[in-house]
Amino acid sequence: MITIGKVIIAGAGAGEVDLLTVKALKAIQTADCILYDRLVNEDMLKFAKPDAELLYMGKKSCGCSDLQATINQTKVDKAQEVKSVLRLKGGDPFVFGRGYEEVEFLIAHNISYELIPGVSSLLAVPMAAGIPLTHRERASSFHTFTGHGAHSELDYATIAKLEGTLVFFMSIGNLDTICTNLVAAGKSSNTPVAIIENGTLLNQRVIGGTLENIVRLRDGAQIKPPALLIIGDVTSYANLTAELVS
Repeated sequence: MITIGKVIIAGAGAGEVDLLTVKALKAIQTADCILYDRLVNEDMLKFAKPDAELLYMGKKSCGCSDLQATINQTKVDKAQEVKSVLRLKGGDPFVFGRGYEEVEFLIAHNISYELIPGVSSLLAVPMAAGIPLTHRERASSFHTFTGHGAHSELDYATIAKLEGTLVFFMSIGNLDTICTNLVAAGKSSNTPVAIIENGTLLNQRVIGGTLENIVRLRDGAQIKPPALLIIGDVTSYANLTAELVS
């Protein structure tokens, strides 16, 4: 039996308010209850109804299993109380966002749902920094990984042989490990690298270096999450903005 309420799982995009899709905007404007993540730009919540319930469900970089369980149960509880529940997640919920795990929980509890894609930082953030993920002369493919969590046990021997652009989400805390393992697996230490902090936002910063020196450059520029790591020749096109401290 499907309950009366419905949960909408929507992507809020890469950060900038203008990257919110029209469909996601309409969902914000009509939702009775909005559960939003740490990476959601809170300026987007200004579009919510005056009487909408706004629940912050931000996660830290570790120890989030208990919070995820709380998020799942809260969605179900609210769907049984109100007509429309919006689960607003940064980027696209199905790109390292645990979006389908939340769908499975709704299905298991007979809650109807709707999915609204978001503009993923995978695409928006590199472009905001002037980096093309593919280029006819430099990269014919790109490959995406997470540097954090259950999927962090990466096959570096295979990754190091890939010729396209490498993009790592949630990698800043493990940057040293990623770079060291890639070089140990055969990737040249001179391979160009860029890190984009707060991509698409007014406080976006971009630093460029190599696998050999990017950890030191990160530390010197005091780069913090959220940030995207991009490895490959295409990073030479980056619009560097951060003052580098060598």
